[in-house]
Amino acid sequence: MRAGPMPPSTRIDLTAPEVVADPYPFFAEERLRHPVAWYEPGGSWLVFDHAGVSAVLRDRRFGRLWTDREPRDRLEPFNLLHRNQMMENEPPVHTRLRRLVAGAFARGHVERLRPRVRELAAGLLDRVDPAGFDVVGEYAEPLPVLVVAELLGVPTDLAPRLRAWSQAIVRMYEVEPTREVEDAAVRAAEEFAATVRELARERAASPRDDLVSDLVAARAPSGDGTPARLTEDEVVASAVLLLNAGHEASVNVFGNGLVAMLRRGLRPDPARVDLCVEEMLRFDSALQLFERTATADVTVGGVTVERGQKVAVLLGAANRDPAVFDDPDTFLTTRDPNPHLAFGAGLHFCLGAPLARMELVESVGLLWSRLPGLRLVEDPVPRGTFVLRGHTRVRVGS
Repeated sequence: MRAGPMPPSTRIDLTAPEVVADPYPFFAEERLRHPVAWYEPGGSWLVFDHAGVSAVLRDRRFGRLWTDREPRDRLEPFNLLHRNQMMENEPPVHTRLRRLVAGAFARGHVERLRPRVRELAAGLLDRVDPAGFDVVGEYAEPLPVLVVAELLGVPTDLAPRLRAWSQAIVRMYEVEPTREVEDAAVRAAEEFAATVRELARERAASPRDDLVSDLVAARAPSGDGTPARLTEDEVVASAVLLLNAGHEASVNVFGNGLVAMLRRGLRPDPARVDLCVEEMLRFDSALQLFERTATADVTVGGVTVERGQKVAVLLGAANRDPAVFDDPDTFLTTRDPNPHLAFGAGLHFCLGAPLARMELVESVGLLWSRLPGLRLVEDPVPRGTFVLRGHTRVRVGS
C-alpha cells in the first residue's frame, strides 16, 4: 500500500475456533468500528456492512480474476476446473460462458423438476425413523445431489461419490487449506472431471433431455471472434460448478436454517414457506466470504482499495447489518422485505438461485408437514469451516 495514514485494520481472526463457531458477534463488533478494514493475515480488505458488500459485488471495477493455485503442477486438476468456470472469469469470457450455460438452463429444466423434487423428498422421508434420524445425512444431503444429478444427466448411483468429490473440492476455499486438503481436492477433481468428460462425450454422440446434452450442444451468437460454443474443458468445468454449487448451498442453508429454527422453537408458516426459506438464507449464510480483485483504485466504505488488491466481502456480516434489517439477530419466519445477499449480486449473481430456492421451499415445506413436532434430539455437529458454513450431522425426532 502507498505511504499515508494508516488504514483501518481488523482484529478478527477468521481461523479462530470461536469465530468459526459463531462469527456474527465478531462481525457486529467490527462493523461498529469500521465497514471496511485491512486483514493482514489474508493480505486483503474485509467488508462488513451491507452497503459495502453490495457495492463491491455490483461494481465492475472489482473483478473475479482467477490465479492458479501453487504449486501449479501438483494442483493442475483443481486449477483446470476453475480457470474454465464462469464464476472465476470476467467479461468477455464470463459473458460467453454464462450466456451458453444460462441458455441451457432457460429451457425449463428447473421448473420441470419440481414434481420430481417432491417425489424424491417424499421417498427420502418415507425411509427415515421419525423417532430419530440425521436430517442432514438422510434428507438434506441426498435430495439436492439426486436433483442436480438428474438435471445434468449424471447416473444417480454416483450421488454418494458426487457429494464426496464436492466436499473435497470446496474445502480448498477455506482460509488456510492444509496439504491434506489440497491432495484430497486434487484427487476429487481428477475423478470428477474424468466422469463428467466421459458423460459429455457420450452426450455429444447421443444427446438426451438433460443439461449436459444442452451444454454440449449450446450455441451463442459470436461477432467478436470468441468461440460460439463451449470447449470440452468448459463443459466439464461448467457441469462440475453446477453440481457443486447446485447442492452445497441447498444442503448448508437447509441445515443452518433448520438448526436456527429448532433452537428457537420456530416453524414455518405453511402458507409462506418461501419467506421462511429467504430468512434461512439470510440468518446463517452458507457462503460467508466471496473474494474480488480491484482492477482500478476504488473507494469503498471510506477507504481506497488500490488496483491489484483483493477484497473479501463477508456475506454473513452483510446479512446481519442493522442498517438494513430490523432486529437482524432474530429469526423471523415471515420477514418481508428481505434483501439479503446470500446469492451474491451483480454480474456473478448465482445462476442456480432459482433451483436452490425451489428445492428448499419443497423440502422444508414437506418436512414440516410430515413431522410437525420436529425437535433436536442431539447437539448438531458443525462442519467446522468458515467460508462454507454448515453442519455434518443434525439428529432430529418427532
